[in-house]
Amino acid sequence: MANLPHPEWAPLLEELERRRVVALASGGPDRVAREHKYARSTARERILKLADEGSFLEIGTFVTTPTKDGSMLASTFVCGLCEIDGRSAAIGAEDYSVEGGGTGVHLPRYKGGWAGFIEEFALGYKIPLVLLINGVGGSVILQEAIGYPELQAAKPTFPMFDLMEAVLVLTAVLGPTAGSSAARAHLSHFSVMTKDNGCLFAGGPPVVKQALGLEIDKFALGGVDVHVRTSGVIDNQAANEDDALAMLRRVFAYLPGNVSERPPAVATWSANDQEQVLAIVCPSARRIYDAQALLHCVADTDSFFEISPDYGRSVRTGLGRIEGQVVGLIASDNRFLAGSLDVASSLKQMKFVQLCDRFHIPIAYFADVPGFLVGPKAEEAGVLKFGSMALRAIQKAQVPVYTVQVRRSYGLGGVATGSAHPMSLRLCWPSAAWGDMPIEGGVEAAFRAELDAAPPEERAALKEKLTKRFEAQSSVWRAIENFSAEEMIDPRQTRGYLARLIKLFYARPLASHAS
Repeated sequence: MANLPHPEWAPLLEELERRRVVALASGGPDRVAREHKYARSTARERILKLADEGSFLEIGTFVTTPTKDGSMLASTFVCGLCEIDGRSAAIGAEDYSVEGGGTGVHLPRYKGGWAGFIEEFALGYKIPLVLLINGVGGSVILQEAIGYPELQAAKPTFPMFDLMEAVLVLTAVLGPTAGSSAARAHLSHFSVMTKDNGCLFAGGPPVVKQALGLEIDKFALGGVDVHVRTSGVIDNQAANEDDALAMLRRVFAYLPGNVSERPPAVATWSANDQEQVLAIVCPSARRIYDAQALLHCVADTDSFFEISPDYGRSVRTGLGRIEGQVVGLIASDNRFLAGSLDVASSLKQMKFVQLCDRFHIPIAYFADVPGFLVGPKAEEAGVLKFGSMALRAIQKAQVPVYTVQVRRSYGLGGVATGSAHPMSLRLCWPSAAWGDMPIEGGVEAAFRAELDAAPPEERAALKEKLTKRFEAQSSVWRAIENFSAEEMIDPRQTRGYLARLIKLFYARPLASHAS
């Protein structure tokens, strides 16, 4: 502090630095060491891992958290402006080492994490928002600082839902997360959770024990097996914190910052050998194939990033590039439920289509679907309700859907693989087969009385005769001859067709969106 032009600056700058030391200390050496012991970082450490070097500009550095003895403690939430691969983003992180990363209910205005400053900042500047989540949500200790109980019905949620319609929102769950913080993780366009530390729940194990008398481990209650595989609350799982941050960076590279921008293209790309398409897919509907390998093959080399790979596995969804341009990729996966749409896959498809539509990304759908899942359990689960939601999303989309008809397309499940939008197109492979329902099942339904009335020794022959009759009428070539599907192509030409169509779409003027 020597040689200051005005000595009066000295105590002011000393106080500034004293408070900066408190802020940078997070919850103090012991609590920070405990986080490091569990392979978890502090909020500021996580931000610095994700942000481009030297780009983090912190806002709200000197906010404090109440303590029992009145001493100064850092904020439970760290936020500010940063750059990720040279693009601006608003970023916020809960600091579990400070009162469990509670949402800051003691403040007259939240810094973020559940509405608040950083969300409003992102919305105002129309830049992406990245939230690194690891907090308890509410806290009785912080609530005590208010001095009165808040009526929850009066709590604002602005601008969390507005953000979803205007800018890109990415979230990562990097440790135990409960209450409002857990709900915030799902309110995003993409979410990831770590397998080693991530878990989330409406109420944690102590709350469950109090309410239900049930002792349960935090991972059994809300780990990746629950929320990535079963509930679908979180999209992807990551092995650890560094893996999760790498996933955020990769997804960030595919998507525009807001709905008034186009997805970023890349100038350098390479293609896979398209001869492999014939090796991956067998034309016989009785043979399974690797739908993920098909998407990897058609997309630019190493460009396909799968979203929600462990949930609703009869449908595969992800972002990729074809000749450097971003495309949303969907494929029926006949290895699971024979490719049928069930509740989980319908919800997964709906969310992904809405993501692509929101950010102006055309969709290529590799269809091989026997229909909606049938059976009493599917009916009880509401497969028609949720399947109709998937159907509505794809039919309402304002981006083109390029349906690549790989093999089967039957019933309402088939309707959910395409769009009647004027820019949409149907490209069929010679292996394709479609109709209201598969011929064998249709014959059984339509001619059940005749088949049941036939002598047992003649039933099989009668069914075969009826099946051949309808097979002759249902040849896809008849549909192609009558232009009910736009083009029949060699499967090895698929990538070339899609490249031309995707470039054509991105050459269009960008439709305006409301602010």
